[in-house]
Parts: sequence; structure tokens; C-alpha cells
Amino acid sequence: MVGSATAAATTATGADARARAARVWYGAIAVVVGVALVIQIVLIFTGGQDVNSSENTADESLATRFVRLFSFFTIQSNLFVLGTSVVLALNVHKDGRLWRVLRFDALIGIIITGLVYETVLARLVHPEGWALAATIGFHYISPWATVLGWLVFGPRPRMSWATAALAFVWPLAWLVYTFVHGAVTGWYPYPFLDVDTIGFADSVRNSAVVLAIAVVIAVVLTLIDRRLPSLVRGGPERPRDRAGRDALGGTPNPGRRDTA
Repeated sequence: MVGSATAAATTATGADARARAARVWYGAIAVVVGVALVIQIVLIFTGGQDVNSSENTADESLATRFVRLFSFFTIQSNLFVLGTSVVLALNVHKDGRLWRVLRFDALIGIIITGLVYETVLARLVHPEGWALAATIGFHYISPWATVLGWLVFGPRPRMSWATAALAFVWPLAWLVYTFVHGAVTGWYPYPFLDVDTIGFADSVRNSAVVLAIAVVIAVVLTLIDRRLPSLVRGGPERPRDRAGRDALGGTPNPGRRDTA
């Protein structure tokens, strides 16, 4: 009896320590992304470099600078990371239908950001000074710290095929907005999408390639989420429908209904 109680107390202490470590990790990510965002906003206000293109923004109106800043996939994906990291730092067991989609968007978006920057954009942009500091936060620390935190801490399970499908609403909407905004203003956030430079067909083809990569990443994330254990335990179970199945498209689940 005493031994069982001691073992239970030790297990609980270990779980609490892992949860604290996860909150610290996600809190640190939020700080890095938040600082990078503040740096970039200050640079926009002062006509400094845009970290996404390394171009000075002094020749554009302030409104145009901000519209363009938040039109970058990099910035949007980092905003997803910032928001979800803040929430996880406060409540590492967070769950819920909408939450799962937002978390999936943060993961898939920031992975694409890191990969595209490293393979395509890094050799085209040359940030300096504070812009370089923001670039390191957005393009290097944020992507891989987010992925590592998810692999180590989870929490899991949080993903299903339905969640993965819903997570693509945002990237598809971003692509539609990018082409419409570009057609109206003549400005495109990335050279591989610039219709005026490379043509519409090549822009669509490049978009399709990135989307295909994103689909592969989504499949891998979902499979890992279903199989890899989570160091953070004790959070809410998967939500169920009345038939006892995962309400997000998973397998039957005997756990309690999640109300988040």
C-alpha cells in the first residue's frame, strides 16, 4: 500500500516536472517570436528592412508596409506559432476542436516556412542588423524549436485526418488572397509566386509543389501523433460523438468527452 502510494506520488511529480518543462519551452518560443515580431514592426514604422525580402520600406506608405508585412506566409505562420505557444505556456493540456486545427496550422505552416526559406529564399535575401536578428527568430529558431517541442512534449494525441483536412483551409485561402492581391496591386510576397515575372502557369505550378509537400508533412505529422508517446500526460481525452467515436474522425475512444 505504502509502495503504491509512493510510486503514484513519484509518477505525479515526474508528470508535473515534464509539464513545467513544456510550459517553459513553449513560453521561450513565444518570447523569441514576439521579440522578432516587435523588431520587424519597429523596422516597418521606421522604413527599415523587411526581413522577408530585405528591401527597405521607406518608399511605401505605412499602410502598404503593414498590409504587405502581414501578407507574408512567414509572418502568418509565426503568428500561429506565437498564439499557440502562449496558450501552451499557460495550459499545456489545452485541447478542443478549433484548437487542434490552429495547432496543426502552426506546425505545418512553420515547417513550410523553415523549409522554403532554407531551400529557396535564404540565398535571395540579405538582412542586416536588427533585420537579421528578426530573421533568425522567424526562420530558424521558431520552425525547429516548435517542431522539437511538439516531438518531445506533445501533448498527444491531438491530430486526426479531419483535423489535417481542416488545417488546409488557411493555406488555400492564403494562396487565393495572394493571387488576387497580386493581380490588383502588382505585388507578390515571394519570387516563385510572382505572376508578372515568371507567369501565371509557373506560379500555379510552384504553388502546387509547395501544397504537395505540405500534404506529405501533414500525413507524417498525423501518423507520428497517433504513434509517438507524449511526455505530457493527464490532459483531456479526444472529444467523442454519441457513438463513442473520435468527433474529429479518429477511432472509437472510451475516454470522457472534451468540453474545450
